[in-house]
Amino acid sequence: MEIKRIVEAIIFAANRPMTVKQIQQVFPEIEQPELIEILGAIESITEDYRGRPIELKHVASGYRFQVRQELSRWVSRLFEEKPPRYSRALLETLAIIAYRQPVTRGDIEDIRGVSVSSSIIQTLLERDWIKVVAHKEAPGRPGLYGTTKQFLDYFNITNLNDLPTLQEIQDLDLSLDNAQHILQEESEKQTTDEQDEFAQTYTNIIREELGETTAV
Repeated sequence: MEIKRIVEAIIFAANRPMTVKQIQQVFPEIEQPELIEILGAIESITEDYRGRPIELKHVASGYRFQVRQELSRWVSRLFEEKPPRYSRALLETLAIIAYRQPVTRGDIEDIRGVSVSSSIIQTLLERDWIKVVAHKEAPGRPGLYGTTKQFLDYFNITNLNDLPTLQEIQDLDLSLDNAQHILQEESEKQTTDEQDEFAQTYTNIIREELGETTAV
């Protein structure tokens, strides 16, 4: 029970996700529990929080406490700063890297059919969502980009296998198309410019929300 309380306190106080090994190393050397004991404590803590608004989540970099996803929009109202919104070009670039990695900048441009802005690559590097994992054996030895653990942590997944499949993305695209079609039909029934503007704004909101999810 004492190990469980200490493990819970360590994860709660840490300003980053903690691996089992990192948790073990917080204990004094002569008091370090076995890794299996720490894993047992984590399983017990996870169960304790199962019905609560806070959960113990396993992400790529380790374990962390976080607000449950279904409550995040309420908690986000505590913070004045709005989360950054990213352009469609940036999200498409990130999606290509995530699904096709490792890829060069040229590979990304071939898939998108347009050039990739240096600012997009720089933003992804600064966010620590991508990194150069190797260099391609080709003229100029261009960098090969791949995603990072920080990318997985940000999008609340443990590994790349947790990314939506291509079929799921196609289904999401169909849902978006259906939603837009319904809104277009509704807007045709309206007669004022204000009503048309409302329908268009609502469509854009759906595109932004579903578009971001699709991209990653």
